[in-house]
Amino acid sequence: MIDQKPYEAVVLGVELGSTRIKAVAVDARHTPVSAGDYTWASCCENGVWTYPLSEVWDGLRAALSGVAGRERVAAMGVSGMMHGYLAFDADWNLLTPFRAWQNTMTGPAAAELTALFGFNIPQRWSVAHLWQAVLNGEEHLARLAHITTLAGYVHFMLTGMNAVGVGEASGMFPIDSEALDYDAAMLAKLDERIAARGFAWRMRDILPAVLPAGAEAGSLTESGAALLDGLLAPGIPFAPPEGDAGTGMTATNAVAPRTGNVSAGTSIFSMVVLERPLSRVYEEIDLVTTPTGAPVAMVHCNNCTGDTNAWAGVLRETAALFGAPPDAGELYTKLYEKSLEGDADCGGVTVCNYLAGEGVTHLDAGRPLVARQPEGRFTLANFLRAQLYSALATLKLGMDILAKERVAVDSLTGHGGLFKTPLVGQKYLAAACGAPVTCLRTAGEGGPYGMALLAAYRVWREDGETLERYLGDRVFAGVSGSTVGPDADTVRGFEAYMARYCALLAVERAAVEVL
Repeated sequence: MIDQKPYEAVVLGVELGSTRIKAVAVDARHTPVSAGDYTWASCCENGVWTYPLSEVWDGLRAALSGVAGRERVAAMGVSGMMHGYLAFDADWNLLTPFRAWQNTMTGPAAAELTALFGFNIPQRWSVAHLWQAVLNGEEHLARLAHITTLAGYVHFMLTGMNAVGVGEASGMFPIDSEALDYDAAMLAKLDERIAARGFAWRMRDILPAVLPAGAEAGSLTESGAALLDGLLAPGIPFAPPEGDAGTGMTATNAVAPRTGNVSAGTSIFSMVVLERPLSRVYEEIDLVTTPTGAPVAMVHCNNCTGDTNAWAGVLRETAALFGAPPDAGELYTKLYEKSLEGDADCGGVTVCNYLAGEGVTHLDAGRPLVARQPEGRFTLANFLRAQLYSALATLKLGMDILAKERVAVDSLTGHGGLFKTPLVGQKYLAAACGAPVTCLRTAGEGGPYGMALLAAYRVWREDGETLERYLGDRVFAGVSGSTVGPDADTVRGFEAYMARYCALLAVERAAVEVL
């Protein structure tokens, strides 16, 4: 516990997301009080989706400069987009450009590791990238000493501690939830193959340490503060760095069994905390953990609102021809609300929103498509509704698997950009998943707010207080929100849409081959 008067101190959450680097300050009432951000984007270099690490520091400084009360930070934490591959030598020199989660170039490695472990290893996981580099015979492996994630890298540079939160670690390598560490049997299996190829390093040597929520995770060093141009004072204690999945669960109070959340923005993923193991391995389902190590079924889809955003830009350009380009926020609100006027099945209009490859449907690349029956009703409302259905369609395929496994979900909480317009995203997600969907007043904040809450838990929790109790009793008790349940008409319409969508995937595969 900190020795401060109530509401004087703040905790700080920083998240390096796929489109924004954002910093959010939260007071002792767990209310966001100040924020700053920086917009960035991945780039494709030599066929690899990446972000330059120099821009990490430019973005962090820009985001932090917009936060008030930086002199009163009691604790902080760093979150980032999960998975990917950052490889360093013994002196922490980068060996190859950062390979971000969007890449779908590790298919052979992911398949081989899944068979070896009897555990689904998706293409974007760090160990899949590592093993693909081994299969490719990449030169940098001879000098390899460390692999980590984006959040893990930033945490190390700021604190000198090479560690990640258990939820973040679970997107690098499978976790033993009882031991709160990497699965020892799987490490041993892979080490045998590593040794057979003549490498001196072993998996535990190159992976970061694993820490549960609330653990001590170092503090801001003099050199770390210098990287931030003195915007923060040395000595600030850090929470374990987490991935955007873990911070999303925290931000939505979805860390207990039978709870779940859906994060919807550039990508979309659901997290459902499990009561029992699944009956078998599914390539469509990742098994990760909460920030405390509880097992979670994750349905991760690379594509969500990216294609919708592109169409919104075209419509804004069209309005500009008439001299009235709308504000971006107003544009999205009007378009989303217009979609509610569409037919429940989108009038025969079907969209495939794949800008990138999609692991759930086994595609390594994407080509956005719009298809419609000649006799259908091609209206603006139906087109927009099809866009938003498409943003949820691949997620639904994975959630349907969990439903067949009889995974109980009492509630789903939505957060991210899709839910900024009230009710619209909730209505469609409830129909897609067959469960009530709640949006809290912090629905648009998502990850950085969740990371700030983990920092608060690090310094403000009572002895023996679990994360579930801390969030339920002290953060979200009495927090306002709205809940929307599935309505029969939208459910029937979504099912009809999904039949066309699944058929359209054959056209999508052909488009990837020929375009």
